[in-house]
Amino acid sequence: MSIEQLIVALVVVAAVGFAVARTIRIIPQATAAIIERLGRYHRTLTPGLNLVVPFIDRIKDLIDLREQVVSFPPQPVITSDNLVVSIDTVIYFQVTNPKAATYEIANFLTGVEQLTVTTLRNVVGGMDLERTLTSREDINTALRGVLDDATGKWGIRVNRVELKAIDPPASIQDSMEKQMRADRDKRAAVLTAEGHRQASILAAEGEKQAAVLRARGEAEAAVLRAQADAEAQAMRAKGQADAIGMVFRAIHEGKPDQQLLAYQYLQTLPEIAKGEANKIWIVPSEMGKALENLGGLFTPPKSSDTQ
Repeated sequence: MSIEQLIVALVVVAAVGFAVARTIRIIPQATAAIIERLGRYHRTLTPGLNLVVPFIDRIKDLIDLREQVVSFPPQPVITSDNLVVSIDTVIYFQVTNPKAATYEIANFLTGVEQLTVTTLRNVVGGMDLERTLTSREDINTALRGVLDDATGKWGIRVNRVELKAIDPPASIQDSMEKQMRADRDKRAAVLTAEGHRQASILAAEGEKQAAVLRARGEAEAAVLRAQADAEAQAMRAKGQADAIGMVFRAIHEGKPDQQLLAYQYLQTLPEIAKGEANKIWIVPSEMGKALENLGGLFTPPKSSDTQ
């Protein structure tokens, strides 16, 4: 084989190899390829091994079919009360139709960003600052609805819209911080006053309960003392009654005469006279007769001669 033939053979092999390489296309997972044949859309290649016609078919774009997250820079938005707030947005979207995403819009990412900005200004422009700061969910829902409707023809589905930050002007932030501090101080003062009031009420209730318990204890103690005194008096009276009964029985069993009784009375008189308050003595009338009889003991009997 001559050198010229060898060169031709090498060129043919190289051309065949190049043609085969251009014929086989391997598409990664979650990716779609747009094939144009002679400048016109032909078909969309799915993930895996695909065959195309070399030099006639060409891959225009590789489209990522996964859900994409795009964070847009802060955008100045004017509220209905003429205050400028800066809002950061995050968009979660996914390409559902690679053909539409390629041919219906030149750059779908730029289109989503600009549509988000304009829709955000329309939505927030109808709200005041306070509602804007407290209605993130409403703003997210409104943005998602508008973006999903507008991007549907682009072959894009907006899954979620989130407001990452809403920053009011510095002067408004300072005023809001002062208001928040004043509200916190007010709540703290109210809570402190409420705590003092509750403490006073609890202390008063405790003192009231303590006074009631003390009065109840003193009443019960007085009742117990009265019962003890009554029982003691009853026992003393019973003892005295028993003693009197024993003396009475002893007297009756001994059968004393009038002279003995008079003599016992005379012995008792000095004990009675010891008291300083004893100014008056009460002498029973029967005692006179007893004394006469007692005197008769010391009078000698009359003789018969005298009679």
